[in-house]
Amino acid sequence: MKNVGDKVDDLLGVDADGREVRLSDFPGRKVALYFYPKDNTSGCTAQACSLRDGYQDLLDAGYQVVGVSVDSQASHQKFREKHQLPFPLISDADHRLVEEFGVWGEKSMYGRKYFGTFRTTFIISPEGVVERVITPKEVKTKIHAAQILG
Repeated sequence: MKNVGDKVDDLLGVDADGREVRLSDFPGRKVALYFYPKDNTSGCTAQACSLRDGYQDLLDAGYQVVGVSVDSQASHQKFREKHQLPFPLISDADHRLVEEFGVWGEKSMYGRKYFGTFRTTFIISPEGVVERVITPKEVKTKIHAAQILG
């Protein structure tokens, strides 16, 4: 997993519209790069809506929100439109980012084991260095914007 003090590559990935998303697209801003398991699931929707509702406060505090999941660009487009999300969602279908950040691994639900994304948020400085990690045990989906600001 990326840790506090680790450098992050400028190119993050490609968003729902096929545009490259780079840290340098947000000069002078901290990037709240949040990894979530799946579009349109209850926890992921609650988290995205918390970030949407707190988006102006986050911007005012110098943050830019960028979401990442392994869902397709088409899935991200539907998720973004359905919930009016104002921030980019990166499609990491090739698992490059989830692997690089160390948030992909074996999970278990109802005794069934599978691989998936661990819900994790990385706060990245304007210089491209991880400043803070909000781990899967710490993320509170319904108040995630406040957690980032806290």
